[in-house]
This record gives sequence, C-alpha cells and structure tokens, in this order.
Amino acid sequence: MSRILIFGDSNTHGTVPLRALGQSDRFKPGVPWPDVLADLTGHTIFTEGLPGRTTVHEDPIDGGARNGAAVLPAVLLSHVPLDAVIIMLGTNDLKPRFATSAFDIARSVERLIGITRALVPSARILVIAPAPVTETGVLRDAFAGAVTRQQGLDQHLAEAAARTGVKFAAAKDYAAVSPVDGVHLDEAGHSALAQGLAPLVASLLDGSG
Repeated sequence: MSRILIFGDSNTHGTVPLRALGQSDRFKPGVPWPDVLADLTGHTIFTEGLPGRTTVHEDPIDGGARNGAAVLPAVLLSHVPLDAVIIMLGTNDLKPRFATSAFDIARSVERLIGITRALVPSARILVIAPAPVTETGVLRDAFAGAVTRQQGLDQHLAEAAARTGVKFAAAKDYAAVSPVDGVHLDEAGHSALAQGLAPLVASLLDGSG
C-alpha cells in the first residue's frame, strides 16, 4: 500500500457545482475523485484540496492562503513519507484578476514540481491538466475570458512535465465540468476521473508508465 498526496483546488476538495454565489456545498465522503481513487486502488490518499487555490498567486479578493506554492512545503512535510504526489491546479489561475496565460500557468506548476522534488525527492509526481472550464452559470463573470486563456494549457503542462521528468495526464480525457457552473465536476465526473486515473497511478508507482 502506497501513500499518495493529492494537491488541488475545489475539484479535489469535492465542491458541488454552484447554483448560487457563496454556495459551499461539498459532496459526501466517497464521492470526490480522491476518495474514489482510494477505493479503487487501496492506497492511502491524503486529499489536500482548497477551493480557490491557485498555483502561485495570492488572491486579492477571496484571500485565505490560496497561494499553492506558499503552502505546499508545509502540506508535503505534514504527510511524509510519500510515495507519490499528484498535482491538479491551474483552474483558478484562469480568473481575470490574475491576468495570466496558459504558458505561465504551466511554468507555475513547474515551480510546484520543483518544490516537491526538493522536499520529497523520492516521491513520484503526476501532473494533471484540469478539465477545461466553460463560461456559464453563476461563475461566468468570475471566469470571464477563461475559455480563451486556457487554450494550449494541456500542451504547455505536458511539455513542463516532460522537461521535469514527471508523468502527465489530462482530466478532459476522462471527465468534463458540469454545465451548471462550468467549473466543477459533478458526481459522475468525479467517478469517471478516478477510474481513468487508476491505471495511470498504478504505472506511476511501479515505474512502468
């Protein structure tokens, strides 16, 4: 049995697709994809998902320690020893308040890879490109322009993974965001993502992938 840390945002946390701003419902235990992945693989999985988490940015509006790079060291060291670390971030960087690009998001994830390597050098790393957002529902304005800014993100993240020698997967190959808010996975999406990732995690851990 391996020990795996999943570092992400609301789609790792298990946030239910929003129908109203300020809503903060969370799927019951067993539904979010890290929980499903744990059930499928039998591994010990530590879920570190914070709604609104970015790769490297402080959020001037929502606040609340959303900067992933700032908290990652403490998160990693809280869970060592670790056999693997899975990073799925970048969605919140697409908000217009951060004025970033797909290339910069990938470079930011590359920084997170560096932090992980420095602190837990033996851990295998999997980077997941988040499922593309759509501009709809109550989050339409919060993610205005995101559809354009996310173009090429999968490719840039794949290239960053190749440069750093880590594994890569694209969430869109297994799941899509809910049409309710265009950002969050629904229950079926969580299940599909976990089932798609399970064999990749197995190959990650045995070094065959």
